[in-house]
Amino acid sequence: MSRCATVSRSLDEPVSGTAATATTWLLLEQPGPWGVKALTSSHLDPALGRALEAAAEGTGVRVALIRRPGRHADPGTPAPRQVYVAHTVPGTGWLHRATTSDPYRLLGLDFAALGAGDHRSFGTALGGRPHPGDPLALVCTNGKRDRCCALLGRPLAAELASSGVRGVWEVTHLGGHRFSPTVLVLPYGYAYGRAEARTIKEALHGVQEGRVVVEGCRGCSAWDRPGQAAELAVRSTAGEYAAGALRVVRTEGRAPRWEVVVAHTDGRHWLVTVAQGASLPPRPESCGAAVLGTPARMDVVAVRELRTTALAS
Repeated sequence: MSRCATVSRSLDEPVSGTAATATTWLLLEQPGPWGVKALTSSHLDPALGRALEAAAEGTGVRVALIRRPGRHADPGTPAPRQVYVAHTVPGTGWLHRATTSDPYRLLGLDFAALGAGDHRSFGTALGGRPHPGDPLALVCTNGKRDRCCALLGRPLAAELASSGVRGVWEVTHLGGHRFSPTVLVLPYGYAYGRAEARTIKEALHGVQEGRVVVEGCRGCSAWDRPGQAAELAVRSTAGEYAAGALRVVRTEGRAPRWEVVVAHTDGRHWLVTVAQGASLPPRPESCGAAVLGTPARMDVVAVRELRTTALAS
């Protein structure tokens, strides 16, 4: 039986505008196996998992579990865990890190403030500080959600780690199983689909140089799906790859058509028309799907640079 990622690739389904949306990512190290809903089906206390889900609801924060690439034995003894929090809105992004032996301390975080870009509660609750090391590459490997994530994601995570790339973690869920292997690069928050080690290494190198790699890019998680597609289209049209140079400042309309205004830090603006289409023919949206689906796709219809007079009207 064909895997969902194999079918998606063979049908050349576009990846632009398919990233999970979150202004801020909160990542907790959790060794051992993960279930379908990892926050409540792993060796993490499910009561804590439910509390974290409730605390993050509606705040723009997305909580995920991470673990080192390789074997997933859980020694079952308390040990310091890495905790990361990353705000991904371009121009205001940051990545902080902490360690804790008591994951319940995460409930002391101000989730609404984190979602808005205020990291102070991370320092107060966990002693968090700015992350001084390499950017992070989070590879989705949770085979209990979809077998493609394990079959394609785990080898990629292992290849990156064994080749000396630092900052590689396995992560529970990034959405879009059919684009496996999927990777999220922090602190910028750009997600990648059908990822190869070469592309991810280039994306991580780009972070260190202050630029964004658009090859295989699904979009920046800070924006909604029309905004993700619009921003990537402007990058390609304008040849602008500097990180933080572009922001989605306005989105008008509703499905199946939006008008998105993308602004450059130098004052230029673009009006991008994005239309929602259906991916045909029907295909499995995940390996466990009982029926075939026609997942929504974001098609950029037009990109037009605006003049000052148009902005004022």
